[in-house]
Parts: sequence; C-alpha cells; structure tokens
Amino acid sequence: MGLFDRLRGSDTPRVAFIGIDGLSYRLVADNPETFPTLSAIADNGEGGGIDSIVPAESSACWPSLTTGKNPGETGVYGFQDREVGSYDTYVPMGRDVQIPRLWDRATDAGLDATVMNVPVTFPPQRTVQRMVSGYLSPDLDAAAHPEELREYLTGSDYRLSVNAKLGHKADKTEFLTHARETLDARAAAFERYVELDDWDLFVGVFTAPDRVNHFLWGDYEDGGTYREELLSFHAALDEHIGSIREALPSDVTLVVGSTHGFTRLRHDVYCNEWLEREGWLSYEGDDHDALADIDDDARAYSLVPGRFYLNVEGREPNGVVLEDEYEETRAELREALESWTGPDGDPVADRVVDRETVFRGDHAAIAPDLVVVPNDGFDLKSGFRSHDGVFDADGPRTGMHAFDDAALFVDHPDATVGDADLLDVAPTLLRLLDVDYGRTDFDGASLV
Repeated sequence: MGLFDRLRGSDTPRVAFIGIDGLSYRLVADNPETFPTLSAIADNGEGGGIDSIVPAESSACWPSLTTGKNPGETGVYGFQDREVGSYDTYVPMGRDVQIPRLWDRATDAGLDATVMNVPVTFPPQRTVQRMVSGYLSPDLDAAAHPEELREYLTGSDYRLSVNAKLGHKADKTEFLTHARETLDARAAAFERYVELDDWDLFVGVFTAPDRVNHFLWGDYEDGGTYREELLSFHAALDEHIGSIREALPSDVTLVVGSTHGFTRLRHDVYCNEWLEREGWLSYEGDDHDALADIDDDARAYSLVPGRFYLNVEGREPNGVVLEDEYEETRAELREALESWTGPDGDPVADRVVDRETVFRGDHAAIAPDLVVVPNDGFDLKSGFRSHDGVFDADGPRTGMHAFDDAALFVDHPDATVGDADLLDVAPTLLRLLDVDYGRTDFDGASLV
C-alpha cells in the first residue's frame, strides 16, 4: 500500500492502465521469452487477444478505448474527418471527442487522475489532476498541465512522439535509436508519477511500438535484417512495464492494453485512384490533392483507412446520388468492393461493413457509408493525388494495423478477456475503480 493510501486511510480501489499503440497479441504469444512481464500478468490474472474497432486506426481507436463508445458517439472516425455538410476536412483533436472519457467519469466521482500521452487529447484538460497530451500536440510546452508537470517534462528527455521520417531511411539505426530513447524517457516519466502515488487512476500510453512495427514488421515476419532489433525493442517495453508493475502499491490493479495489432503489409492501396479508374470519382481539373477538388459527377470518394462515402444529394454540397437511389448505389459499390482483387488475384476486402452496423450515436452524420476491413497485406490509403497505379509494393512501411490482433492483460484473478474488444476496456477500468455507471452507458461491458 502506498504512502498516499496510508495517509488517507481509505480502501478505495485504484487502477493503472498502460496503453500501447500497436502491440500485437500474436507477437506476445509467439515470443513469451520477450515478454516475461505480460506473461506473468496473464498467469496471475488474464491476458489474450481482443478485437479493435472499425476502422482500426489510432485516431479513432483511442477515443473509443477511453470512452467505451463507437465512433458514432465519440465523433472521431480517423486521422482525417469530414465537416458536416462540407467537403472540408480536419484533423480531430481532444475537443472533438464528444463524450466523457474514463478519467472524466473518475474525476466526477471524486477521484484523482493522472493522464500521460494518450493520443487525441490536445489541449490538456485542466479538470484532471495532471495531463500531458499525446501525438498531434504542437509541442511539449503546450501539451502539459499543470506547471510542475510541464517543467519536469521540458527539462527531461521526454518526447511526444517518434520521428517517423527516420523510418523511411534504408538504414534503420538512427530510427531505432530515436525510438528507444523516446520509449525510455517516457517510461522514466511514467515511473516518476507512479511512484509519486497521489492518484487513483493512472493512464500512460506508449506510442513508439506502433512506429517501430510500421517500419520493421516485415523484418520480423520475413526474418530480415532488423528482426532481432524489433524483438529487443519489445523486450525493453516489457521490462519497463515490469518496473512500473513493481513500483505500484499493492492496492492498485494494473491493466495493459493495445488499440490494434499488426500484420505484414504487402501493398499500399490508393482507394481514390481505384474509384477514379472504376468510374466512381472524378475531379475538377488535373491538379487535385484534396476532397474539395472532386467535381459534380463524382458518386463516391474515400478517406483513410478504407472509409467510403457516397456523394449524396442534400448531404454533400454537390451530391449527385439521390436519396431514393442511395441503397441501390451503396449495394453497387459494396459489390464492387467485395469483388476487388489485388495484383495476385487476392481479394482486397476481408469484409465490407455498412455504416449502421458499426456506427451508432449522435455524431453519425459524418460516418462513412461503407468501411472495408482489408485482408492482410492491403493497407488502404486515401490518395487524392494521381498515382501511377492503385497498388504500390515499394513503400517504406512493411507493417499495417490488424483488426483482430489487439492485446489486453488484466492483473486481476476475476478478469475474463475471452470474446472481448476495445469497447470493453473503459467499463472494465471503471468497474475496477468501483465507479458506478449505467447499464447502457457503454457499447462494451466490464470484463471483471
């Protein structure tokens, strides 16, 4: 039991959640020697693979994980979203998340929350004990609150994100060094505030694994040059989680979870190039690079990752798909997507999902009409600029997000991961905190 717990004389349960952007459960299961801490948590409590959300894109996943709600409720569908009634797009930030996060619920219940580096949280909330926002924050000075946290982080080696541009180089040495330094500095900050022991809920997110996996997953799966370096990086991650686990007071339950898994990328796929070649999309003029450049004849367009929109009359400014033709047109596009094949004849889509199947809520107006969950190997891009082809096998990234390969580890003997998904994380954490909520407050359910 920690000092703060002894001083307040309370038996209120506490929780630490360590989030990982892009940890593959399959990687953990296949390499237990690399992950002794996560393996021990699974032995002591529960651990397993869970499903992500549709779409399995980080900017959509983190709001859903931290609210227990689908994108139709959070209002965030991806790294780039469309304005209602417009072709203008924007990059969602923390204030675009339309519903309370789990730390808001904890704070409303009178608990203290420390939140560090969760993506899509900028600007930092002044309503929580302390917060440093995650990637998409403009700089560290603006991302941290209160002043004590800002001063510590700006005076340390703490970084908001890994420089992904370094991963584009053939020689990955500098990239790996930068990623490891980012991981180590973040772990040091997490341990500092874990040991401060003045919180009821601690949330800290490691995002470096996602960056490393994007550029080195091909080496891992194919036995390439940097296979052992990828495993060594994850071993260091596991060691840091172990140090945090050892530093936690005995009254704290540790939960470790990821937003999505990883699989081998074979082709970058330019969805708008495909739509244009198939007669669904056309542009005004030859110089186009954005959604705003589509012309009045376009029937469909796409945003990353694999989100397909019909150009609907009355919904889009220059919509041409009539309301009474919507279902017929959507069925036509769905059929085309389901029959779409790659260069080797393999189907691009594992499945094509209708908007009403996965998106429900007050913010469903900007939901895509169809979402393609791709088969392994096909990484679906938007690509409004002209491309020489629909498929590109020469990109620098060799790893892509996997929907069904996220991971969850709960250091509690009553946990059951089983048939779980990302939407179950928030209600599980709140149940462990003994924070009350209604039966219909979440799209997921507690696993404890």
